Amino acid sequence: MKTDVETDDVVVRRAAGSDAAAVAEVWLRSFTAALPGVRRAHTDDEVRAWIREVVVPCRETWVATVDETVVAMMVLDGDDLDQLYMDPAWHGRGIGGRLVDLAKERSPSGLTLWTFQVNEAARRFYERQGFVAAEWTDGRRNEEREPDVRYVWRPGRPRR
Repeated sequence: MKTDVETDDVVVRRAAGSDAAAVAEVWLRSFTAALPGVRRAHTDDEVRAWIREVVVPCRETWVATVDETVVAMMVLDGDDLDQLYMDPAWHGRGIGGRLVDLAKERSPSGLTLWTFQVNEAARRFYERQGFVAAEWTDGRRNEEREPDVRYVWRPGRPRR
């Protein structure tokens, strides 16, 4: 099992308990920047507690770090790419693609994920990574009540 990947100045590794605060801050900054019009279902402190008490200790959580600073986070739940958040200052540097490649490596039979329909940048990113929109909803099933879309990746599907 690959647990540490280093290329250039970015290190991708499993998150440790000591990363929880930084992971939460990346999640909060990313959500705020990417989805300013989406109602957040939880307060900042609730998100911090969830990441500290549930996500990092109980989920397959990965971080990308530069000089030991967390700049991105990803959570895998079986074949579900459950969370992928990048510090806005680090967009466009290939880090998200590296995390998706790791997710594909860990789930070689395929992946699914959900993103909000209004998050056009995320949708374009996932489509470039070979994901295809498979289901559109009105948002009734998510906490934010925001229309979303389920994406699917299967091996052999080329990137755009």
